[in-house]
Amino acid sequence: MVRAVPEDFRVEERPLYLPCGEGEHLYLRVTKRGLSTREMVSCFSSALGVKARCIGVAGLKDANAVTTQMVSVQGSSPELLSRLQKDSRILSVEVLGRHRNRLRTGHHAGNAFQLVIRDVYPSATGAAPLILEELSRRGVPNYFGPQRQGRDGLNYTIGASLLQDPARRARMPRAKRLWFLHAYQSFLFNRILAGRIDRLDRVLAGDWAMKHDNGACFLVEDGAVEQRRADAFEISPTGPLFGSRAPWASGEPGEVERAAVASLGATPESLCQAAAACGFRGERRPLRVRLEELTWALKGNTVTLSFTLPPGAYATSVLRELMKMEVK
Repeated sequence: MVRAVPEDFRVEERPLYLPCGEGEHLYLRVTKRGLSTREMVSCFSSALGVKARCIGVAGLKDANAVTTQMVSVQGSSPELLSRLQKDSRILSVEVLGRHRNRLRTGHHAGNAFQLVIRDVYPSATGAAPLILEELSRRGVPNYFGPQRQGRDGLNYTIGASLLQDPARRARMPRAKRLWFLHAYQSFLFNRILAGRIDRLDRVLAGDWAMKHDNGACFLVEDGAVEQRRADAFEISPTGPLFGSRAPWASGEPGEVERAAVASLGATPESLCQAAAACGFRGERRPLRVRLEELTWALKGNTVTLSFTLPPGAYATSVLRELMKMEVK
């Protein structure tokens, strides 16, 4: 059992930088319980009397958890923060200082997780260390979490229809439109990753591989030559977040990508054309991420886990591999 209570799922965002000490944006470290990031932004906007667009965050955090993350607020003062304490879901607010720029998506160094899994089977004593060792060695499958697809798991279907319906796109607010389009991107990526799951740590000719130190991608001409770097976790194969400019793999990796696209009734070419009409370029995303600072313990029928993941990676991917089931 996962998330029997919010305290079973703790997340602490690692800052990429700290405020410089001057500027109109007040940086805060906020700890909250049972409150999503979007709900927190709405709460801050109402309590502090600022527009939601004046509030910046580096990442989205789940509601059913205890989470700590940085927040920037433009045009506010520390004296007003006492208004936030009226919401019992906000556990603490720490002032970090002022900065010249708004905090933006992706401006964090990753997340540290502390998780509790209850009522595990007795076989976990033997299985858990083997699974965690393999995840540490080969990497964690970089699946998008199911929360992107909404409660019914069908957000991607709306994104698919929006790609082919300019009139409907025009009627929808940009942020909402992009949310559904990104849901379709992530659904397709997960399908491609599933097709490579047994070889997510292997680079093949035709792959677009990503350098983990700087995020740059390059076309793999000889998989055997590049495999040493993959074994050292310097590079990883990637999958497409399709767009007007995002490249597609060729060779055997390209066949996996085309098969996943075809299963949704599309082609890479049709997706590129639709993305150009919608105005997003796309990118490549690594098929795996490194699992770091891992510690775990089994006591009775309860497993406790601590680990860190890079930005954009989901703890549910670790739980999925450990529990061999979809986790929300």
